[in-house]
Amino acid sequence: MRRREFIKLIAGSGLAWPVSSDAQQSERVRRIGVLFGQTANDQGQARITALTQALKNLGWVDGRNVQIDIRWGAGNAEEIRRYASDLVALKPDVIIASGSPAVASLLQATTTLPIVFVLVPDPVGAGHVDSLAHPGGNATGFTIFEYGIGAKWLELLKEISPGMKRVAVLRDPAIAAGVGQFGAIQSSAPTFGVELSPINVRDTEEIERAVASFARLPAGGLIVTGSSLAAVHRDLIVMVAARHNLPTVYYEKFFVSVGGLLSYGPDLIDQHRGAATYVDRILKGEKPADLPVQAPTKYELVVNLKTLKALGLNVPPALLARADEVIE
Repeated sequence: MRRREFIKLIAGSGLAWPVSSDAQQSERVRRIGVLFGQTANDQGQARITALTQALKNLGWVDGRNVQIDIRWGAGNAEEIRRYASDLVALKPDVIIASGSPAVASLLQATTTLPIVFVLVPDPVGAGHVDSLAHPGGNATGFTIFEYGIGAKWLELLKEISPGMKRVAVLRDPAIAAGVGQFGAIQSSAPTFGVELSPINVRDTEEIERAVASFARLPAGGLIVTGSSLAAVHRDLIVMVAARHNLPTVYYEKFFVSVGGLLSYGPDLIDQHRGAATYVDRILKGEKPADLPVQAPTKYELVVNLKTLKALGLNVPPALLARADEVIE
């Protein structure tokens, strides 16, 4: 059959030529992996909602032109490592990692797949990136805070309870952030005239036993530093602090919303919106190595007045004037 006759036959049959390779590429469903070090609680769901909505605003709709695979590590190191391997095996176009343990596990599983992280306090010190300005590898993202914020937590605790002499610091000793945050608080303790006691957050029994032992002596307070395990044990920590009448400062509003006294830290929901912008840029061809790690630009002070009054503490007018949100 001659070429001209073949073209006429195709035209007459109503068949269309295949779409161009560029059109096929634009219609390809992309894949995004998400590894949370935390549990799928109310805060976790709020973060996922913020992330997926931000992606949608950028044109990436789950189930249409992108598939999102989510895994929850629930603060369990073994589970986080397993889920990291599972997600890498799916060969997604990009993976979002929430928390240092999730990032570390993913970087052990892949040195090529792009990773966008959130809620990581010290990505350079942890070895996730070469530098904040030039990450250099296959990971970039958003830091949660600098360790120096620990001094601010201690300052707020003393402002609420000026007579405080002893402070217990709840931290995860298995991660670099746990050691770093405690070190920052420890370095500022002499300035505020307080004695520090570290308490590990590995399991519920240890938390309850250690806090009860610490609370036997007067003039005490708590600081809860950032970690996946602290988020997992949120309700228990808030309950134990209330049971022993201990003024407590938390790293995030997540705790104050269920009865915690006070929190100071960045808007973590907003970090997930930011992660969506980096995912969008990577899906459009940019490399993590060229995207600088970003730090929070705004910190929030949240106070629970009901808890403050239940502890029998006076409301410092200056503190309330600075508060971004007061829960009554």
